[in-house]
Amino acid sequence: MKRFLLIFFIVFSLFLFGCEEPNGQITLVTPEEMVTLMEMEDVQLVDVRSAKQRLQGFIKNSQNIDFNSPTFDEDIRKLDKSKPVILYCGDGRLSSKCAKKLKDAGFIKIYDLEGGMTQWLFDDHDIEMDQ
Repeated sequence: MKRFLLIFFIVFSLFLFGCEEPNGQITLVTPEEMVTLMEMEDVQLVDVRSAKQRLQGFIKNSQNIDFNSPTFDEDIRKLDKSKPVILYCGDGRLSSKCAKKLKDAGFIKIYDLEGGMTQWLFDDHDIEMDQ
């Protein structure tokens, strides 16, 4: 029942606030909300940290697009603007900057993991490691 209420609240909130700005919406999400979004929608999960930072662990099924890379603008053009994008970094600051760039580039649904990997790990969610 608790899970149903959480899902209902997220869907209702996204519908309610998603209508305010048709040209792109940036929504901060908690790790728990992010897990729910990944289960409900076909999302593009993007780690905007450097490849070196990613070696410390990453969220399963994420792709790495380094925000500070000289090819960043070219790399984000490969994403589907019509599909939701979830961004994360180490602590939330870099993904916030990236979210604004994606909005300016015409992406419709942009979710930003509040607190980044720090909060993800604090909330005891799993990470993957490259082998």
